[in-house]
Amino acid sequence: MSRREYSEDAEARETLLSGKELQQEELESDGGEVILYTSPHIPSHDDQGSALRRLTYGEAVEETGFGVFHGLLLLVCGWANASDAVEILCVSFLLPTARCDLQLSSSDMGLLTASIFLGMMVGGYLWGYMADLRGRQRVLIVSLSVNGLFGALASLAPWFWLFLLMRFISGVGVGGSIPVIFSYFSEFLPRLRRGAMISSLATFWMAGNILAAGLAWWVIPASWAHVQLGPLTMQSWRVFVVLCSVPSLSSALLFSLMMPESPKFLMEAGRKKEALHVFRVMFSVNHWRSNKTFPMFGLVTSSPRSQTHVSSRASCCGRLLEMGLAPIRQLFSGSLRSRSVVLLVVFYTISFGYYGLWMWFPELFKRTEDGGSPCANVSRTAQIQNQSCYPPNTAVYMEGFIVAASNLPGNIFTILLMDHIGGKTLLSCSLLVSSVSVFFIYVVQTKAGSLVLSCIFSGVSVIGWNALDVVGTELYPTQLRSSALGFFTGVGRIAAIMGNVVFGSLVDSNCSFPILLVSALLMAGGLVALLLPQTKQTELS
Repeated sequence: MSRREYSEDAEARETLLSGKELQQEELESDGGEVILYTSPHIPSHDDQGSALRRLTYGEAVEETGFGVFHGLLLLVCGWANASDAVEILCVSFLLPTARCDLQLSSSDMGLLTASIFLGMMVGGYLWGYMADLRGRQRVLIVSLSVNGLFGALASLAPWFWLFLLMRFISGVGVGGSIPVIFSYFSEFLPRLRRGAMISSLATFWMAGNILAAGLAWWVIPASWAHVQLGPLTMQSWRVFVVLCSVPSLSSALLFSLMMPESPKFLMEAGRKKEALHVFRVMFSVNHWRSNKTFPMFGLVTSSPRSQTHVSSRASCCGRLLEMGLAPIRQLFSGSLRSRSVVLLVVFYTISFGYYGLWMWFPELFKRTEDGGSPCANVSRTAQIQNQSCYPPNTAVYMEGFIVAASNLPGNIFTILLMDHIGGKTLLSCSLLVSSVSVFFIYVVQTKAGSLVLSCIFSGVSVIGWNALDVVGTELYPTQLRSSALGFFTGVGRIAAIMGNVVFGSLVDSNCSFPILLVSALLMAGGLVALLLPQTKQTELS
């Protein structure tokens, strides 16, 4: 390999950190075929008229290899996924103490846990549509910044309504990054590695869960975590909220400094030269220790996506509405209709069940301190409401940490077996077993038993979420992928809102109803999931 060629590969690796663009003279285009020259002249065999290889998107990804670039991609995307988990789940850990400072009833706590999901419902489809239109990387930077900024500002809110508003806006940011991050990540992956890698990315949700629980256990009971800022006393739970915003802000910074745009999106958008440059970056970073030179090939691309046609006589708002609704119409038409209906039901049931129950675990654990089921003694709720929030009960946060850590076996299981069993089977089985575990949470009469069953629910349900991440990514083509995931996660947010409102309304009077309802919905979701098509190791369309 010539020194000139080695220098060019080194420059390509620099792009990952500096955002440096490929020089124009290194690129040539001819209709649907794009050629990248890796040396100052074309080799002699090409001069003699030999045809240049023309690769599809999937073949080009395979050509770049698998290695360091994908490891770095996993870490950056995984940290973003973990930051979303921290921002969502931090509310459940601050409820036992914040309820006194903000004077919250159980219904208010239900609204507070639901507020971030309402924001995610709005943000999920909005950001998903923008990601399909403008690009994944740019949307991730903005949505993560919104998440972190307003999450931090919530810590300064002296009134419940203002805290609620800040959490809602933070949720708009979270709603963008969750669906887009999986679309972005999957579009860099070789076909045979996709299932295990997406499962690995999903495990970072567990890391964020453990981080939130660990921070709560460390900060909220601590006497040192009280700061006076003028008239506002920063209690320990407010300091905890500030710390929970750091992962999102740092993720936004990492994406802006290090990560390129999705090559699949660039090809679909007709930006073929930039797509080739990203493939060159991937190849150079994956082979940074070898003497391999980036191979010369052309890209076979489809014609650029056409924008949805809207009558010029329509109003500006009407045009925007029609453009925004166009992907939904495509999801529920033609061959995509049946899978979309099934996926809608699955997203609703798993989101209602998981978030409806999970966000209330710390509060339910608090109600089992004296033993028995959290629903066994309704008269105990008045005593709980009158209890002081200080000093915080450390055991509640320790139990939350244990339940969060119980995600680990489920995550390891999906990483090892996703590509062998397939997402459809794992999704259905996980929902059915989760349903049984929730039923026994209601039946059990000891605190230790409640903790064990909660850990089983946590470990099994995460298998379902990981499988859903893989299946949802593989079911839809590139031009609909982020919009589809944004729409279905939006449906999931509606379910999460309903779950939290139902729990908040009934946890003091008839908490057996929401727990048994969660069990029934998870059972229904598991049975309906069997109707999904098998997507194991299929190529992204």
